Amino acid sequence: MTLHLGYGTNGLTDLRLDDALGLLADLGYEGVGLTLDHMHLDPLAPDLTERTRQVRRRLTSLGLRVTVETGARYVLDPRRKHGPSLLDPDPDARAARTALLVRAVDVAAELGAHAVHCFSGITPPGTSPDTAWKRLTEALTLVLEAADRSGIPLAIEPEPGHLLATLADFHHLRGLLGDPGPLGLTLDIGHCQCLEEATPLECVKESAPWLRHVQIEDMRRGVHEHLPFGEGEIDFPPVLAALAASDYRGLTVVELPRHSHAGPELARTSIDFLRDAMTRGTATEGAAPC
Repeated sequence: MTLHLGYGTNGLTDLRLDDALGLLADLGYEGVGLTLDHMHLDPLAPDLTERTRQVRRRLTSLGLRVTVETGARYVLDPRRKHGPSLLDPDPDARAARTALLVRAVDVAAELGAHAVHCFSGITPPGTSPDTAWKRLTEALTLVLEAADRSGIPLAIEPEPGHLLATLADFHHLRGLLGDPGPLGLTLDIGHCQCLEEATPLECVKESAPWLRHVQIEDMRRGVHEHLPFGEGEIDFPPVLAALAASDYRGLTVVELPRHSHAGPELARTSIDFLRDAMTRGTATEGAAPC
């Protein structure tokens, strides 16, 4: 089974970025989900180009691949979590989020990343679905143009509670935009367990043609809480086997953003768990039928 395991820096925010990258390389991870935030490659601070080049050199020296993630909670507004969003009623606020995503594409191009991750945001109160979808498609246009120029896909994530919450919503967006080539999918395995009607295994199989980024953690049905492996309900060996069989070539990134206090230990136990689950998935897949 060939999967390329990574760990998200949003789960290592108590570490300096250089230290976090060194830790992940030492543990045997092949890559990193790099969240652009004030503590790790701040996208709004001066000298972004030079700082990005320094990170690229560090990644290269450690042999780490990278995905650029844009889920920082307060990077644009210190008072509103994930605000402003692509659905904000204020067009200038929406433009600020679009500009951040375009900047993330530029950073990804400099780093040689395999995708840029994003999400839609929560529909503001009093906003009709049609208006929300119209705002989303308009706000993403410039980002998709930048992604097309760079050759780096934009991988949007279905997020519980957001306008784009499910795989069906992703396909709705594809249709509204005319199925643009740069638009792909971030599949969060835990979110499949939490929200989708299909199982995580079925979600992997159904979404395979559009996969550009994968996030992984444990989760329980109906509860949007990212859990360390073994604390939720997901049967991982068949899910990982299906992911490998899908010919997905990007990173599969552990996503534990609320566990930074225990980040180094969870990074170690997570890769051990996933390696064991991959081995068991391969054994099950290769077993002769009874």
